Amino acid sequence: MANRPKGFGMTAELANKRAARFDPDLASEAANWIADVLSTGNDEQQELASKIGTANDPKQFVAPLKNGVILCHLINIIKPGSVKKINQNNMAFKQMENIGNFLSSCESVGCNKVDLFQTVDLYESTNVPQVINGIFALGRKAQKIGFDGPRLGPEEASENKREFTEEQLRAGEGVIGLQAGSNKGASQAGQNFGKTRAIID
Repeated sequence: MANRPKGFGMTAELANKRAARFDPDLASEAANWIADVLSTGNDEQQELASKIGTANDPKQFVAPLKNGVILCHLINIIKPGSVKKINQNNMAFKQMENIGNFLSSCESVGCNKVDLFQTVDLYESTNVPQVINGIFALGRKAQKIGFDGPRLGPEEASENKREFTEEQLRAGEGVIGLQAGSNKGASQAGQNFGKTRAIID
């Protein structure tokens, strides 16, 4: 499954476009954050933090995360008990199950599904920039749910919902918006475009 042919034509063009979106600075920031969070955990998690190295290219970024173990420990530190069982097996479907459990846990803490990535994006390195986006989404949400460890990215904005009374809503019905224009002082009287038509008796 990991040896899938990369394709030609449009498939190759799309793959190249995705690869061009890879930002080594964002990847390094995400990798450093993961290592920092893991280093606040127990001995096993601190040992996993040492496995995360530099992230100058997509392969370096994906290599330590591919089996999903680090990601499961990451979410368990942010919200304890999120992933009940972490598979240590080297079989492909077990590693993909770890990634799937991580993604489900991210959704359960409030991450938006469109901000996350799919299992194959990470396991087969098909869309590494989206993996980085998913980790940033978790970093933003971690601050929001009260995780007081290392921070990643800006703090997520809170909803500011407005409520209007029926009277306020009706008051706006009689107002012509600026986009609708105005007819103050305008008329078509005396408008003449081009040469006039003369009718001779």
